[in-house]
Amino acid sequence: MFVRWEQQTVELDASARLPGYRDVTVRHFDAPEAVDTRFYEVQAKSILNRVPEASQVPFRWTVNPYRGCTHACVYCFARPTHEYLEFDAGRDFEREIVVKVNAPERLRAELARSGWQREHVALGTNTDPYQWVERRYELMRGIWEALRDARNPCSVLTKSPLLLRDLDLMLELNAVTDFSAALSIPTLEQKAWRATEPRSPSPSARLEAVAELSKAGIKTGVLVAPLMPGINDSPEQVREVVRLATEAGAGYITGIALHLRRGVREVFMEWLADQRPELVSQYEAAYRRGAYMPVAERRRLTRLLEGPLVPPRERFTRVLQIEPKVVQAPQPAYPATAQTSLF
Repeated sequence: MFVRWEQQTVELDASARLPGYRDVTVRHFDAPEAVDTRFYEVQAKSILNRVPEASQVPFRWTVNPYRGCTHACVYCFARPTHEYLEFDAGRDFEREIVVKVNAPERLRAELARSGWQREHVALGTNTDPYQWVERRYELMRGIWEALRDARNPCSVLTKSPLLLRDLDLMLELNAVTDFSAALSIPTLEQKAWRATEPRSPSPSARLEAVAELSKAGIKTGVLVAPLMPGINDSPEQVREVVRLATEAGAGYITGIALHLRRGVREVFMEWLADQRPELVSQYEAAYRRGAYMPVAERRRLTRLLEGPLVPPRERFTRVLQIEPKVVQAPQPAYPATAQTSLF
């Protein structure tokens, strides 16, 4: 069966199955951005996800309309979550994307429950809600409308300027509740960007989004994360991000050192051996004891966000997790510390 959607051919496959979902439809878009990618449409049983109490992030609830991410960032924290769907954390995470097509309706229903306490809801804490296919499904508009109507505090973290499509709804949210946005910009250097985030929007477009959001009065931050030794940690690279983010009106800038958990580590090290073999021994030594690099190295990365190009200290937060079990006091807007679980 074939249908037309925005002048793109869509193939429907009703034979697919996913653990935890009863009915699944798979769509194949013939757009260049979606070559060899399958999108699994599912009906989510619930959409508000409670964050474990042991988590270090300063919020307890998240919404993730997509699982898997076409940005294909080699360091992405969320890669191992695909294994729960019997996919792998490598190629499948980038090409087998789960779409919770009823996310807006489920969220509206769950926000209306009598026991809901209007706690902060964070978006973009697992995979990017504004990845490429959001242009087709437009789930985020319905999600923002549900949060606006419930006057529920919320925030979003993304690598995509596509969020500007929904600026009208963000302004409405900002008028009735606490709302903030953050853009992840690990580097502006073209080679490092393309190598580590092969299908993400350009960093310069993300900076333009920061400027537009800030100009509109939205609390907006920038995450220089993850910082990866030998890849995007030169002082010149980092300070250029800081300088341009400051000029764009960022309300805070955060840097976070790369950490490599099981699943992510294997993907990243395979990429490193292929793309930057001269760094393999350095990374093996740095992460030989676990997911976190040595404290001294994290402190060095912390200092990259200091210096004459950094604006007044009170405008910024630098959360690099010097000790994995200790988190510095977060800023009022969540994304500054949320990335401790993203990378």
